[in-house]
Amino acid sequence: MPKSVTLKDVAAKVGVTSAAASMALSGHERISEKTRAAVKQAADELGYVPSSAGRALRSQRADAVALIVPNSSAHVFGHLYFMHVLTGMSTAANAHDAQVIVSTNADASSGDVAYERVMRSRTADGAIVTSAAVDDDHVQGLVASGLPAVLIGNYPHLADAVTVGIDDVTATERLVDHLVEVHGRRRLLHVTGTLDHQTGLDRRQGFLRATERHGLTDVTVIEGDLSETSGAAAMEQMLAGDAGTRPDGVVFANDDMAVGGLHTLRRAGVDVPGDVAVVGFDDFGLARVTTPGITTVRVPAEEMGRIATERLFDLVDHRGGQPARTELPVELVVRASCGCDPDAERVRT
Repeated sequence: MPKSVTLKDVAAKVGVTSAAASMALSGHERISEKTRAAVKQAADELGYVPSSAGRALRSQRADAVALIVPNSSAHVFGHLYFMHVLTGMSTAANAHDAQVIVSTNADASSGDVAYERVMRSRTADGAIVTSAAVDDDHVQGLVASGLPAVLIGNYPHLADAVTVGIDDVTATERLVDHLVEVHGRRRLLHVTGTLDHQTGLDRRQGFLRATERHGLTDVTVIEGDLSETSGAAAMEQMLAGDAGTRPDGVVFANDDMAVGGLHTLRRAGVDVPGDVAVVGFDDFGLARVTTPGITTVRVPAEEMGRIATERLFDLVDHRGGQPARTELPVELVVRASCGCDPDAERVRT
């Protein structure tokens, strides 16, 4: 096998010491720009690849960040939300020459595995957590462990934690406002997300707060689990009721459930949006390809992943001055499922 190229080989080609070559490749200001360029060119020509293990040993850094999702890998890779978060994380991590590690649970019964794998092994310089349940004590343990950590979402019980998220309450209120004020819907149903997660609780709160503000009394709530199947089941339950008092507007807590519900309504011959207006939440792709297209709230999941990772590097590098909470704006994306013009998708900030 050919001999691997070492830092010493690069240094010899340029005529500098190995220490100087190392500093040049790391962009150290003590090395002139001319020498840095020469060392980089020599490294490229020789095919030199720095040893990540050696770099980590010298800097006492793992050059990696972890995404902890306390759920199964099937759940993670089956939902577009996580793909968007990972894309944002990878963008930021690449800029810092670091890798992203994904830590999940084997199944629903092994709730601590995703955390312990990262906290005990120290294979990451810090961790980002998303989709943790409200009663997940491991989140608080991670924050208290000393390992730099950023949480994606809302964690009102952890006021000192560094978090990145959106205002799910206000965003859901905007959906209700649109159905009531623009389309005159008065009998509304909300299909919630899982209520053991803060997102589900917040979106339900937003729905109830808005319907109360509008003086609506014919309001129904059905608990879902964010899957297409639960959205379909909720619509079957709705259709089993009295047709005369059936809701004329449905607010789904995510687009997956809205898609399942929309298919059920269309199979039953219900006109959407004529008889029942439908809105969702997320806009990760599904809402654009249904017929009709689904009005929804666009969640900047990729941006949340990117900003969370940048905040994590701030913590790792002990850069202060940043707020504990970063809240990103959302957009109301108007399509035909609510009754708007089917040929004019619009974004309302």
